[in-house]
Amino acid sequence: MSSSFSIVSAIILLTICVLGNSNAQLSSTFYSSTCPNVTSVVRGVVEQAQQNDIRIGAKLIRVHFHDCFVNGCDGSIMLDNADGIESEKDAVPNQSTDGYDVVDDIKTALENVCPGVVSCADILAIASQILVSANGGPTWEVQLGRRDSRTANRAGTTALPSPFENLEQITKKFNDVGLDSTDLVALSGAHTFGRARCLTFVHRLYNFSGTGNPDPTIDTTYLETLRQICPNGGNGGTLADLDQSTRDEFDHNYFTNLQNKRGLLQTDQELFSTSGDTVAIVNRFANSQSDFFDSFGQSMINMGNIRPLTGSDGEIRSDCRRVN
Repeated sequence: MSSSFSIVSAIILLTICVLGNSNAQLSSTFYSSTCPNVTSVVRGVVEQAQQNDIRIGAKLIRVHFHDCFVNGCDGSIMLDNADGIESEKDAVPNQSTDGYDVVDDIKTALENVCPGVVSCADILAIASQILVSANGGPTWEVQLGRRDSRTANRAGTTALPSPFENLEQITKKFNDVGLDSTDLVALSGAHTFGRARCLTFVHRLYNFSGTGNPDPTIDTTYLETLRQICPNGGNGGTLADLDQSTRDEFDHNYFTNLQNKRGLLQTDQELFSTSGDTVAIVNRFANSQSDFFDSFGQSMINMGNIRPLTGSDGEIRSDCRRVN
């Protein structure tokens, strides 16, 4: 009786282990035995890349963000057009994303050390953390174990927040993927470094919402500065600093800018200038950089947890641009 009970118990335990693995949670130690040097390999590539492109941190964290908001953090944004694949890169919100060549370099380096082990989706999460920290920002325990999708979802890119949307619309898009107002404000703080094209904010400078006047929530001195960078009818591809005070440093000045009506994008400034629960969060982060850093790390973990593929779902791509 006891031996048969032991056998049944063992079968139940085995079943739990197998099922548990197919729905595995992400873990900061996921690669500790299969690719223990993963972080140092990624760091070596991105630190070299940053010497050639100071904006690579802002570029890769944006790719990570745009990946997670469409079908979850599954690396689908990196797939190029192929049979049965309509690349998400060709969707309007992603046409200005960049940094994929650096992801390719990271993938090549990792395949040399531990082939077939580290997913492209995880590469984005690791690189984002390293580059935020390298630019003066926080560190956090990146959760790992995502697998790569075998499909893309170009139509699904409508889930991405747009610089032309209001706070209510943006908040809904964050809520739709399980993120709250603190996540919204904290992750928007990634605009403490990087650039934006004139076409993403020029509507605020001359004829806001068809009024024939500029957005009243822009500081008048800042308005004149932006008009010099982006003349009416000028080149929409011209770049402006998202944070004009410390353009390449990861700090909390973004939130001070919002308090001073110096947010570049409509979606930035509305966090402070539209009444709602985001105002108090902006004030909190403006008052305490450590508070912002703590929240940012947690919100990056929360974002990285959006519908990952784990266990036996998906695959580990050998080339981030195409399925195996």
